Amino acid sequence: MTAVADRAYEHVRSRLLGGDYLGGELLTEGEIATDLGISRTPVREAFLRLQAEGFLRLYPKRGALVVPVRPGEGRHVMEARLLLERHALDVVAARGPDALRELGATLAAEPAAGTSPPSDLHTADRAFHVRLVEAAGNPVLADMYETLRDRQLRIAAVATGTRERAEHVTSQHRAIATALREADADTARALLHDHINQTLRALTDRTDLAAL
Repeated sequence: MTAVADRAYEHVRSRLLGGDYLGGELLTEGEIATDLGISRTPVREAFLRLQAEGFLRLYPKRGALVVPVRPGEGRHVMEARLLLERHALDVVAARGPDALRELGATLAAEPAAGTSPPSDLHTADRAFHVRLVEAAGNPVLADMYETLRDRQLRIAAVATGTRERAEHVTSQHRAIATALREADADTARALLHDHINQTLRALTDRTDLAAL
């Protein structure tokens, strides 16, 4: 793939993962090429790559359809996330109250929902959970979590949706961080479980609406 095609690929991919291009939306080579000031050929190459990755479905002479996030996919990813994140929290809890407080202080450093653009909120949401998993100090676990990265970003973008929902996600993060800073592992576990389940419900609601 050429450097120009790489640029087109990163441009479209970042917007897919950030929720700017929603499931069911039809993208055309012409509009992307115009946005980037390039020819259609590198855009076509980028579309082909994104189709191979499962993000787009190409229709000759029409464009590329953004493949919606399926509720089943969301459930599978969220189940994997909960398993890994709960384990990480348990590892930290086994180290004692000081380790929990340290993790809580680390997780508390997050942008406020009212002052950040949606793309930053999606990034902050992922960063919060990545920091939680990395706190376990297990590189194999961290690598497993990293393999879910693209799916998590796209699911978070769909599930977060509105500013109101984004603010709610941020408030849940703060509640988890507060419980950890108080060395209350049981409450942190319960809040984490509820947080991920609410994200799944929000995803299901939005994908169900998109299918109507």
